[in-house]
Amino acid sequence: MKNFGRTITLFVSITLLSWIWVQSTLSAPSTSSFRNEQKKAPKVKEAYDLKWVYLKHRLDSLGMDTSSLKIFIRGFKQEHQLEVWVRSPKTTWKLFDTYVMCYISGDVGPKRCQGDGQVPEGFYHVSVFNPYSNYLISLGVSYPNASDNIFGCARDKGGAIMIHGNCVSIGCIPITDDKIREVYVLAVEAKTDGQSNIPIHIFPTRMSIDNLAPLKVAHPDATLSTFWDNLKDGYDYFQNNHEVPDVTIDAKGKYLFK
Repeated sequence: MKNFGRTITLFVSITLLSWIWVQSTLSAPSTSSFRNEQKKAPKVKEAYDLKWVYLKHRLDSLGMDTSSLKIFIRGFKQEHQLEVWVRSPKTTWKLFDTYVMCYISGDVGPKRCQGDGQVPEGFYHVSVFNPYSNYLISLGVSYPNASDNIFGCARDKGGAIMIHGNCVSIGCIPITDDKIREVYVLAVEAKTDGQSNIPIHIFPTRMSIDNLAPLKVAHPDATLSTFWDNLKDGYDYFQNNHEVPDVTIDAKGKYLFK
């Protein structure tokens, strides 16, 4: 009976270890799986064929380890500019490129409602990779976030805000087919390398005092002014520390940075 008990114990232990191994395998897919799945889509494969040699050369020139890449995206509506920053473990954030937003609908100020035509302003992340977009390929912006849900209209705050190709938009950020290929491939590489949260910060303008002051004069609304001051705190955090802040949102919809 003693030997039988040892056999049962050994069997249970082996079974438990096998289960743990299977679960860890399922929860930690191979590092290339996301890239490989994306490249099954013809438009993503084409983007890699057209852009990867250039992107790899540019990343190498910046001292980036392309096996552990992270990216950060910043948009400035008034300047029609979309920045992509990159880093790897042994580097600080470096500006990869500044892309032109070739069309912007609406005006400065946040998106608050479905149909207002506004491009959001605030602190977001890549929410979806769409290799089958009507506008070539696209990256989703996580609008509405918790702050938008507090300040937005009650009936319908809208959604499906994308960074995409082509040069048409109602609330999205188009950067042409050529340039979305670059940004999309960089995002796929970062996610494949383990970056689960790719930040997207969108501002009405580059948030210097000199840029913000005339906007406040042109849009003399106290609530909007307070909102922009809050965005400036997040903008200044990156400018001063050269680190992307951890962003949280309090119960009143205010962004907090650390």
